[in-house]
Amino acid sequence: MAQSLPLLERTRGQIVESTHSGSIAVVDSNGKLLASYGDPHLVAFLRSSGKPFQALPFVEQGGVEHYDYTPRELALSCASHDGAKIHLEAVKDLQSKVGITEEDLQCGGHLPSDPEMFREFIKLELVPTNNTNNCSGKHTTMLAFAKMRGDSLHDYLDLEHPIQQAILHTLAEMCQFEPEKIQLGVDGCSAPNFALPLYHAALGMARFCDPHELSEARAVACKKITSAMTAYPEMLSNYGEFDCELMKACKGRIVTKRGAEGFQIIGIQPTAATPGVGIAFKVVDGDASPLNASLEPVAKVRPAVTLEILRQLNAISAEQLNSLAKFGPERTLKNYSGKVTGTSRPAFKL
Repeated sequence: MAQSLPLLERTRGQIVESTHSGSIAVVDSNGKLLASYGDPHLVAFLRSSGKPFQALPFVEQGGVEHYDYTPRELALSCASHDGAKIHLEAVKDLQSKVGITEEDLQCGGHLPSDPEMFREFIKLELVPTNNTNNCSGKHTTMLAFAKMRGDSLHDYLDLEHPIQQAILHTLAEMCQFEPEKIQLGVDGCSAPNFALPLYHAALGMARFCDPHELSEARAVACKKITSAMTAYPEMLSNYGEFDCELMKACKGRIVTKRGAEGFQIIGIQPTAATPGVGIAFKVVDGDASPLNASLEPVAKVRPAVTLEILRQLNAISAEQLNSLAKFGPERTLKNYSGKVTGTSRPAFKL
């Protein structure tokens, strides 16, 4: 049985000081496993990488038109936002449009990741609320979905609630995986979350980007979501964050969404000659993101691994890679006084 293998190593002096392991699956929209590393059938929770799938049934059933969502608001619905001013204002405006309040959300609050807003919360001793949660856009849209259907709002996170069942079955259909085999858990925001093999998660993302085999309504919904994500990547995370900067650099060709505990999903849009491609990988140690001196959370592994996968697949240009060099694939490591201590570098070949 395949096992996860080293993805990225960090050196100090002449030795490898630490190694981060994981598994990768690269699948096209026809279901062909194009490349892999480690165990492409590793079962892992999608965490926030699943947010585009969670928004899909709402969009497919006419939610965008019902509430007159803008593409920017649709991107926010798929977001793990940093709680910056632009995000907090946008989610509040969206709630007004839907006809709900922040108190209807059941995600709980946490401190913003945006450095400016983080400083403000600490300085003013503000208490985080539901809207500062990076999943508040997703929860607002879940409530909008329930309200549009005439379903109850107080239990919208229960797995048996109609909107959660719609999400589960839509995910299963997109990933071509039996819904009863999807393993279930509670996410950090209290919504249901889903674990399935990397191969199937990657297949789902490939079909998201290349929905040629899907119904017309679902294909249109997929295109609305991927277009919103690539047009407004700052709403998905924040300016300067890796997902945002990768999508900006690749100008609509790449769709990506980070997830907690080292999960990442990436989609490559189809061309006239090639089908769409999905990539899913899991860093098994969770890829903790410590704050740097600017109070920005910095993921050590996922950005570098993502760039190296795209480089090996010839899915990103040298110019695009150069513009993203601060994220990897290889980086020089320095200590607090600026002295070079080693290198962070990919350790895998697809």
